Amino acid sequence: MGVLYASTEMKLVNGEAGYLLEDVPHLSDYIPHLPTYPNPLQDNPAYSVVRQYFVHFDDTVPQKIVVHKDSPRGVHFRRAGPRQKVYFKSDDVHACIVTCGGLCPGLNTVIREIVCGLYHMYGTSKVLGIDGGYRGFYCKNTISLTPKIVNDIHKRGGTILGTSRGGHDTTKIVDSIEDRGINQVYIIGGDGTQKGAAAIYQEIRNRGLKVAVAGIPKTIDNDIPVIDKSFGFDTAVEEAQRAINAAHAEAESVENGIGLVKLMGRYSGFIAMYATLASRDVDCCLIPESPFYLEGKGGLFEFIDKRLKENGHMVIVIAEGAGQDLLNESLQSIDEQDASGNKLLKDVGLWISQMIKAHFAKENKLSITLKYIDPTYMIRAIPSNASDNVYCTLLAQSAVHGAMAGYTGFTVGLVNTRQTYIPFNRIIEKQNKVVITDRMWARLLSSTNQPSFMSPKVINEVDKEQKPSTQL
Repeated sequence: MGVLYASTEMKLVNGEAGYLLEDVPHLSDYIPHLPTYPNPLQDNPAYSVVRQYFVHFDDTVPQKIVVHKDSPRGVHFRRAGPRQKVYFKSDDVHACIVTCGGLCPGLNTVIREIVCGLYHMYGTSKVLGIDGGYRGFYCKNTISLTPKIVNDIHKRGGTILGTSRGGHDTTKIVDSIEDRGINQVYIIGGDGTQKGAAAIYQEIRNRGLKVAVAGIPKTIDNDIPVIDKSFGFDTAVEEAQRAINAAHAEAESVENGIGLVKLMGRYSGFIAMYATLASRDVDCCLIPESPFYLEGKGGLFEFIDKRLKENGHMVIVIAEGAGQDLLNESLQSIDEQDASGNKLLKDVGLWISQMIKAHFAKENKLSITLKYIDPTYMIRAIPSNASDNVYCTLLAQSAVHGAMAGYTGFTVGLVNTRQTYIPFNRIIEKQNKVVITDRMWARLLSSTNQPSFMSPKVINEVDKEQKPSTQL
C-alpha cells in the first residue's frame, strides 16, 4: 500500500484491491518510537468468550456499498474497534470529556459510556468532565467522573457537564490540556465543535504532545455527512410524532381544522421528512431543501384550500429553516448570528400561521381553525430512547478503543451500519442535506400526495447540483 499525505494531513492509502482508504492520524505519525502494551481486554472475563474480538489492522469499511461491476471500489474508512496493542498504560490515562453546542438526546449516555468504557474495559479511573463547553477548559472548574457518579445519568435529558456555544480559543485550550496532564480528549458536538476539535488536534500535533483527540458527532438535525445517522435522531423523530398526533387530533376535531407543527431542521429537513413518513397523518411537509411559494396556481394556499375541501382538515409539518427566503422578503429581517456562527432564524411556523389565517380571512372562502405547535426544545431536551441508547454506547466505546489504540484527530461514526474512524475534515467539509431528486423525498411526496411546489426550472437546477448516478 502506498501512503500519501494531503495538504490537510489526511492520510490516503491506495489499497491493492482498488479502493482508497481515507485513514485517520496516529500518534506514531509524529512521535517516534512509542512503546505499545498488550490490550487489557485480553484478560477481561467479560470478553473471554468472544471469538476474534480484536479488529484486524487492515479492516476497512466502504463509504458506498452499491457499486457497478466496472466502477472503482471507492472510498473506505478504517474500521473501529479494539486493537491487540494499545499505546497507553491503563494507569497513565488521564482523559477528559466536553460537550458543546445545543442539546441533543443521548448526550448523557455518551458521557456515561465513555467513563464506563475506560473504567471497565481498560481499567482507567482518571476522567475529568469539562464544565460548560470549550471555554470550560480555561475559565471553569472540572468535574471528576466515575462510574458511580454517571451511573444513572442516561435517564436524564441535557448534559450533566453543561454546554455552551463559542468560546473556542485553541491556544488556551491546549495550554489547559498540557497543564492538567490530560492525554485523551473526547469532544462531543456538531460540525462547528468538530472544526474546533480539528484545530485542537493540529495544535497538539504541532507541540508534539502524546494526546489523543476523539470526536463524537452530535446533531439533532442529522446534517453531518458520511455517517448513516447522528445519535439522538431516532429519539427526535419519535418525539416529533407526539406533536404531529396532537396536531392531527386538533385539526380533526373541528371543521376546516389545520394543525401546523414546526420541527427542528435549520438547513436540513431530515427530522421533518422522517417524522412525516412515520406518521402518515401529515398532508404537507415543507423543508429547507425544497423551495415553495404561497400565492397563485400550484402554491401552498391553493393546496390547503383543495385539501380542506377534500378532507375537512389537514396537518402541515414545517422545518425551522424552510421558507426563510419568503419570510425575509416579508419582514425585511436583518441577518444575525449566534455564538457558534449559525444564522439566527425567524420563527417560520408563527409567520406562516399568520399568513394562512390572513389569506383565508381575506378570501372569505373558508372559516378555518389553525393550531400551531412548536415542540422544538421539548424534543432536544429529552432522554434518548432505547435505539439511541444502544447507538450512543457503540459510539462511545468505539471512541475509547480508538484513543487507546493511539488513533487521534478522528470522529467516530456509523458507515453502512459499521462503526468507523473518520478524518475530521470529511465531517466538517459540508452539511448533509435531503436530496429532493432522490427516492426518499419521492416516497414522502407519494405518502402525503402533496405537490413539489417547484417550477421545472428549479428542479433542473437542483438536478444539476445533486445529479444521481442513475436516472429513470
